[in-house]
Amino acid sequence: MSAILTETPVTAPPDEPVLRIVPARRTGQWTAAAAVLVLVALGLFSVATNRAFQWDVVGAYFTSTSVLRGLGLTLWLTALVMLLGFALGTLLAVMRLSANPVLRAVSWGYVWFFRSTPILVQLLFWFNIGMLYPTILGIHTVNLLGPVSVAVIGLTLHEAAYAAEVVRGGILSVDRGEIEAAQSLGLGRGRRLVRIVLPQAMRSIVPPAGNMLIGTLKGTSIVSVIAVQDLLYSVQLVYHATYQVVPLLLVATLWYVLVTSVLSVGQHYVERYYARGTAGAR
Repeated sequence: MSAILTETPVTAPPDEPVLRIVPARRTGQWTAAAAVLVLVALGLFSVATNRAFQWDVVGAYFTSTSVLRGLGLTLWLTALVMLLGFALGTLLAVMRLSANPVLRAVSWGYVWFFRSTPILVQLLFWFNIGMLYPTILGIHTVNLLGPVSVAVIGLTLHEAAYAAEVVRGGILSVDRGEIEAAQSLGLGRGRRLVRIVLPQAMRSIVPPAGNMLIGTLKGTSIVSVIAVQDLLYSVQLVYHATYQVVPLLLVATLWYVLVTSVLSVGQHYVERYYARGTAGAR
């Protein structure tokens, strides 16, 4: 008896329904965003249409000679203070990392003192230094230290305390193996610092240094209390004569915003330069 083999037709499985991905509805976020945009638009409209701001006066004084002269002094003071502050701060950072306990103690004491004292107090102290030391090396301190010199000294000493910690943190961020490799090549301590450590430390130093630069630019406005004719003092001289306080303060504000915006863009490109070759470069 022969078995009859019959082929059973194979039926294809039914097509599975295609799942459609539906994005999550973020109704609350979009509502909040719309509310924020409305508030921002109302604020800008109020500022633009409020006659008390006197935008015509702002435009008249924005590029006036006295304001530009004050802006120039502010920029010069910022650049000089940052240069001297980081030079002294680098020295203090190296002292803090030294094996010599005396150098470490002196550096720590300096940073502790100047970070603990308000900058305004420091400026007023240096401005009245003649009460403590009427003469230094036979020179009258009243003639030696004018308002601008006092501003440079006070701001530099204050800035150096913060710069020292920024540089020290950058040096500590360098991998120890890099330093050991430089030692194995016979490089001296100074060459190791300049050629190996500091270039790599710049990745960690630049971001806080950029913030310090912007902070110093705005912080120079405090020198107006000792009659240094910076940007803020220059507009103060004008509105003391014209009584147009708000528009003149707007002139100073707009210049600060403009300069800090330019510095922020520059900081971005400097950070990208030193971060090249790393995951953070973009």
